[in-house]
Amino acid sequence: MKYNGLTSDEVKELMKQGKTNYVKRQSNQTYLSIFVKNIFTYFNFIFALISILLILAGAYRNLTFLPVVIANILIGIFQQIRSKIVLDKLSLLDKTEYYVLRDGKEVKVTMEELVLGDLVKVSSGKQIPADGIIIDGNVLVNESLLTGEADEIEKSVDDELKSGSFIISGEAYIKLIRVGVDSYSAKLMLQAKEIKEQQSEMVLSINRIVKFFGIIIIPIGALLFSQSYFIKHLSYSESIVAAIGAVIGMIPEGMYLLTTITLALSAMRLAKKQVLLHDMRSVETLARVDVLCVDKTGTITESKMTIDDIVFANGIDECEFNDIEKVFSKYVNTITDTNITMKVLKEKYVSDDIFEYTLMKNFDSKTKYSMMETSEGIYKFGAPDVLLDVDVYKHNEEVINSYMNDGKRVLVFCREVDGKNAPLLFTVLVNKIRKNAKEIFSYFEEQGVEVKVISGDNPITVSKVAIAAGIKNAEKYIDMNTITLDSEIDEVVKKYTVFGRVKPEQKKQIIKSLKSLNLKVAMTGDGVNDILAMKEADCSIAMGTGSDAAREASKVVLMDSDFAHMKKIVSEGRRNINNITRSATLFLYKNIFSIILALFSIVSFFVYPLSPSQVSLVSAFNIGLPAFLLALEANEKKQKKKFIRTTILRALPSAITTFIAIIGLMKFAKLFDLPANDISTACTYLMLVGGYIILYRIIRPLNLYRSMVILVSIVGVFISVKYLHTLFDITKVSIQSTGLCVLFAIAQASVIRWISLIVDKLDRNVPKIADRLKN
Repeated sequence: MKYNGLTSDEVKELMKQGKTNYVKRQSNQTYLSIFVKNIFTYFNFIFALISILLILAGAYRNLTFLPVVIANILIGIFQQIRSKIVLDKLSLLDKTEYYVLRDGKEVKVTMEELVLGDLVKVSSGKQIPADGIIIDGNVLVNESLLTGEADEIEKSVDDELKSGSFIISGEAYIKLIRVGVDSYSAKLMLQAKEIKEQQSEMVLSINRIVKFFGIIIIPIGALLFSQSYFIKHLSYSESIVAAIGAVIGMIPEGMYLLTTITLALSAMRLAKKQVLLHDMRSVETLARVDVLCVDKTGTITESKMTIDDIVFANGIDECEFNDIEKVFSKYVNTITDTNITMKVLKEKYVSDDIFEYTLMKNFDSKTKYSMMETSEGIYKFGAPDVLLDVDVYKHNEEVINSYMNDGKRVLVFCREVDGKNAPLLFTVLVNKIRKNAKEIFSYFEEQGVEVKVISGDNPITVSKVAIAAGIKNAEKYIDMNTITLDSEIDEVVKKYTVFGRVKPEQKKQIIKSLKSLNLKVAMTGDGVNDILAMKEADCSIAMGTGSDAAREASKVVLMDSDFAHMKKIVSEGRRNINNITRSATLFLYKNIFSIILALFSIVSFFVYPLSPSQVSLVSAFNIGLPAFLLALEANEKKQKKKFIRTTILRALPSAITTFIAIIGLMKFAKLFDLPANDISTACTYLMLVGGYIILYRIIRPLNLYRSMVILVSIVGVFISVKYLHTLFDITKVSIQSTGLCVLFAIAQASVIRWISLIVDKLDRNVPKIADRLKN
């Protein structure tokens, strides 16, 4: 082939015209978008409106929530920018590069630097970067990411390759005819823009909670103001303060911020461990995973493969050894396959002596072999159990099994004679088991995660490797060549741990069958034959040394291909879920309590007892500070319950108990004719007590860190009450008010047990009653 490609001047001109392969990704956050998303939010608009109303009412002291709101915005911006810097640095390492012909030379450029008319070299494992026409070579292509069909299609000169498809085998040069937004895959992405991205259970739940409170605060605030101003005939200022006190208590501003910061910090910590997240949801999914499906090569074993032995088939005379190895060397140097096996063999057999061939087929993961028709005969190279007849296989079985029983991979080189394959030699290949493999799989076993091995290799070999790596039940293996129906796969996934001789579409079906059992499934892979299964899995993990197509299809990339990082990912996910669940419970306590008290105030025609400043005190030191500190604690407990259900059921008893205590205190305060300031301050103390009760309940048993969290919170409240009492609208209360406050605080601690028992009983029985009604 003699092509020069584009000149440097032509490339510069095309770049000026914008005819590059750059496509803006929706996931890329700019610095401007970070500022906009953190400042222009619905709740910040509500806070701005509240501030204006308080200023108009002259209630300047009740603007104490503003520093907290501003601090939240600044913290959110700072942490997201910090996270973006770390992630952007790591993303640079994940950029896919291609060889192109320019000025008559092969140069390496990133996918975005390609221009219209470029001559691009594509080979096994590469994803097609833009639409192009083959000008030289032939390849086997999979277009499943575009069409959903798993068929592998042969393409040769003048055939078109669509962007987004990937090369199974072979090598070719293509001329780019459509790039950037004009390419096929980019148009598909634009058509899919209106389809909302699926969110994780936790993030979706938080969004629902935030939307719920966002909808109800306006009407409740308006009703409270109307009741105070028109019915109770309070002044405009007093009515505004009463209504806003309830509204501020109902705003879950800290919950969303805490979630955003926690996830950003998590992504940053993982990035420092060389783990790149294409999708933030994947960390949560991995934390909830029930089954982890892994490949043998690159996951259980190291990616690097070595030749352990070259063994001649039974019946081959010693005098033929050299001649056969020369033929094999010619085959290796002629075949255009670039998979890991052929790379290792090409390094051993370096020669310019190649075959003149009439037909060549590179290795196919479906057929499990490659082949070549030459003037000297038809040669094949691949799996012995696929290429050899039963009797021929049995004749060589002792040699084959002696290696496979040690977990080594055996491939046969054979020549077709009278329509049958006659074995000439066997290559024995080995991948070392990762040093920390046993430790990693032991960790997953302890965490209740079942590991299944899915491989295209011989099931005996895979099983032996899996046993050596410490995978539970690895002796239970099956040859997937014996499975022909999808319905059979539904049954075998329940019985077996190791699946050998798996075809790409079978990998996908195995994942599908596991998911049908209501299991969360994660899949690791590094080759193009893993992509269909990776797309089907709830979470997909690719190795950095894997194919470009596999990395593009995955949700998580282990940039240094160290499978040990999986422990860190699961740990981070569980830390996020558990800590956000705990922290969200604290925020919901305040929100649920505020709603109940506000609604009761409306229907009972009494003034809302808490001012915005008092609610701000509770929000800052009783809720926000402990929630933030708890989000930093390591917590690897597997969370199986639903997020909304868990947080509401935890928050409800304390919210109801505090509401009952405050209503009781207000009723008794009327009997003693206590002043409004006394009642308001005493109600604040009871709300603080309720906060500490729920804080203790969600973090028990106490350890040093958790005890320090409570202590820091109490110190913050004490300093605020002692030295900033005017700012937070806290007054010195009478002896009667103090006595009532202490009495109802003690009652809170007792009553919450009974409320919790009732809530737990309802939680257990309501679903059962609902099921009975359905039936």
